[in-house]
Amino acid sequence: MIHCMKDGLCAMEFVNAWAETARGLDLKVQPFLDRTILKSRNPPKIEFQHHEFDQLEDLSNSEKIYEGEKIIHKSFFFNPEKLDSLKKKAIEDGVLKKCSTFEALSAFVWRARTLALKMHPNQQTKLLFAVDGRSRFVPPIPKEYFGNAIVLTNSLCKASDLLDNPLSFSVGLVHKAIEMVTDSYMRSAIDYFEVTRARPSLTGTLLITTWTKLSFDTTDFGWGEPLCSGPVTLPDKEVILFLSHGQGRKGISVLLGLPDSAMKRFEELVINIV
Repeated sequence: MIHCMKDGLCAMEFVNAWAETARGLDLKVQPFLDRTILKSRNPPKIEFQHHEFDQLEDLSNSEKIYEGEKIIHKSFFFNPEKLDSLKKKAIEDGVLKKCSTFEALSAFVWRARTLALKMHPNQQTKLLFAVDGRSRFVPPIPKEYFGNAIVLTNSLCKASDLLDNPLSFSVGLVHKAIEMVTDSYMRSAIDYFEVTRARPSLTGTLLITTWTKLSFDTTDFGWGEPLCSGPVTLPDKEVILFLSHGQGRKGISVLLGLPDSAMKRFEELVINIV
């Protein structure tokens, strides 16, 4: 899974094409291989602040916490009822008129993990997640594009602001991070990387990766569809994974790893969702 070569959508298309070939079928999708459509501009033009690369100070001594306790990995299932409850909670104060499932769940997980880790009130905490840029570029790039067409968007705030405000506050931050991803922003990000070759810092960070729109569950090599699909492990302690789960893929399983004491606190927060 090398993101220099492809993103999740391409990985899904590749595996499904592999399965079709194994069954003797013609390819449904012919890959578009011209990567120059996403090359940097000459000269590069960095038009936005790209906080996804910011190095945050670790006021919470999180490295010491992770090193001092056993790391527990768990999967939490959010059924449609629990997801609806989160969405209702996000708009109950009237600040927001609506929110998506991803926005509500991401905001909840961000807050819950921050609280579970007992982050310092002044700790800057960063949320990172990928947005598919295919339809957001001008003009849109082909759906068949084989390469990496995602961009990491971000939101930053102090832990105290995240926890002292209602859920609508963090949902609003997630929404703004999604809306920030425009053609100009993505091309600025490409140019920023071309100039700096920076890597996103993960100090004080939660990186959410979502597979809910990746249909690996339909891949058939000739012996039927899989009972389940997903990665073997999580790549970093800062990464949380969303996977579709249950009948009709309407539920979401949240996979994460936390120090033992933090995992107990996180689990209590999930259980108490009404």
